[in-house]
Amino acid sequence: MLKVRVIPTLLWKEFGLVKGVAFDSWRRVGPVLPAVKVYNQREVDELVLLDIAAHSTANDPDFESIGEFGQDCFVPLTVGGGITRIDQVQKLLRAGADKVCVNTASYSRPELITEIAMRHGAQCVVASIDVRSNHEGGWTCFSHAGERSTERNVCDWARELESRGAGEILVTSIERDGTLQGYDLALVEAVVSTVSIPVIASGGAGNYQHMVEAVTQAGASAVAAASMFHFTEQTPAGAKNALAEAGVPVRRTFLAMP
Repeated sequence: MLKVRVIPTLLWKEFGLVKGVAFDSWRRVGPVLPAVKVYNQREVDELVLLDIAAHSTANDPDFESIGEFGQDCFVPLTVGGGITRIDQVQKLLRAGADKVCVNTASYSRPELITEIAMRHGAQCVVASIDVRSNHEGGWTCFSHAGERSTERNVCDWARELESRGAGEILVTSIERDGTLQGYDLALVEAVVSTVSIPVIASGGAGNYQHMVEAVTQAGASAVAAASMFHFTEQTPAGAKNALAEAGVPVRRTFLAMP
């Protein structure tokens, strides 16, 4: 069995990191680079850096800033936000990204997922899906940082993204985002049962047990969290210890050892 990854998420908006609830990201957390350096020391498995304001402009991703972050990031770095073309992906990889995360552009031009996978390999492209629950008991996908309903069913969309070449799925519950109340386990399980590629659970993690449940009950291959690591005393190392104690295979680090 592959080792389960613990992934801090950094939400980047304009000049720094932010935190919000249900995608209403207004609270300033601090600059990006110090956070990257802290997570380097905590030996996390990966980092996900998402520019949550990029969808509102037609500008390219901030390659210069990402290059600065990449120079000081010593763990695999996934970068998302504002990616609409294959040439942007190439520049992000040169700047220091190891993977790219695509959300909004995949709805208007799903062939972008295939282009990235064919050029750089499926392992390079993370397909991000942001969802809200609907009246039918399922989940509807939203684009533009949760602002616009796409009317797409999450399982149907996940299946299509996989068929187009996505290497993994990052699924986020908008309603759980920033609440620290736990992942939407039914959502994660539904996506896991639909695709054969790894699924990263996101949105709502508040303690180690939530992460254990996402893996042991819902089948997630990785667990992502932002507020839990920024605003509580819980750490990625502690999360790995809790997962290991629950019998989940994790990549143990020196800091995570008892």
